[in-house]
Amino acid sequence: MTNHMHQKVTRTHYLILIAVIVVAGTTQGLLLPVLAIFLDQMGVSEMMNGLNAAALYIGSFAMTLVAERILGALGFKKLIVGGLVLVLLTLLIFPWIPDIRLWFVLRLIIGIGDSALHYASQLWVIMSSPAQNRGRNLSIYGMSYGIGFSLGPLGIQLLSFGKAVPFIVLSICILIVLIVILVKLPNERPEKVAGTANEKHRFRRSYRIAWYALIPALLYGYMEASMNSSFPLYGLNIGFSEGQISALLPAIGIGGLLLQLPLGIMSDRYGRKRCLMWCGIAGGITFASVPLAGDHFLINIVLMMLAGGLVGSFFSLGLAYAADVLPRDLLPAANVVALFQFNIGSIVGPSLSGIFMFYHWEEGMFIMLGLSYLLFGLAGFWFSPSRQRD
Repeated sequence: MTNHMHQKVTRTHYLILIAVIVVAGTTQGLLLPVLAIFLDQMGVSEMMNGLNAAALYIGSFAMTLVAERILGALGFKKLIVGGLVLVLLTLLIFPWIPDIRLWFVLRLIIGIGDSALHYASQLWVIMSSPAQNRGRNLSIYGMSYGIGFSLGPLGIQLLSFGKAVPFIVLSICILIVLIVILVKLPNERPEKVAGTANEKHRFRRSYRIAWYALIPALLYGYMEASMNSSFPLYGLNIGFSEGQISALLPAIGIGGLLLQLPLGIMSDRYGRKRCLMWCGIAGGITFASVPLAGDHFLINIVLMMLAGGLVGSFFSLGLAYAADVLPRDLLPAANVVALFQFNIGSIVGPSLSGIFMFYHWEEGMFIMLGLSYLLFGLAGFWFSPSRQRD
């Protein structure tokens, strides 16, 4: 990818990439609750329901292992189109063939398509953004996914018109975006495609240089999955009603949406590392303080919004910082590492929180989250990208 890419990726192209990530977020936001409702109505146990949902992460994992090679062969546009087509065709099958085994495979395919979309679109935004606007551009990108994810559950309201209606409406939206991409987007490729012999070396090198910029993806996946899967249980155990829990849970996402753009702009002005460090330290202290609030609803909602605001930008800020400290030819490998770590965090978070719950240490979820972010923030005093390059 040469310098002409900065000219080719215009504001229109950037807006199209934003539309891609909104529909990707909406797909995930719709599938999680709607399919859980369907499976419950089919008499499927909660444990099997959860295992079925995990297929999405398995598919995403699989895609991260080959994403860089496929991107090198196809280019950004074709990989995005391929991901969208996979998601579109799969969505249309769900309501017509209600079979748990088939749904596992379908979720696997959705995970593959979704991961392809994320990898190609976010890497394109990173590599086409000038350094002075990178934090802002990635923050808008991250916000767009959050907006899409928040819109997804609204599809539940469409179920009253028929089980297939939410899927058909979403498929039409994806089809519109797909047509716009085919007509408007140019096809670009990353500067350098690694051969299979170099891949492990490139992953290791990108991590050695930019480990501090890549750990936020792990922490973000760990936080998001822990809160979505384990906070409802924590809330019930300390005495919150289901209504209070449903109001508290979105607070983290709302906080993230409110502060994502301001933090992105601040990182452009004052430095990415400094923002990550202080947000990590302050976010860690906030998470660790949640158990002290007990069952005080208003204090909990303030703490949740504040914590979500401070760490809700970690994925996008981390990627922007990686782009600051890495050579351009290592950015595709670094992006794979970030997605891989996000998936690891998404699996480890609920498992670890579940263990704490099993041993009746409900506060452990927030204490572990707090410690993780606090240690990350303090590690910034030690990290030096220039030293790591040597």
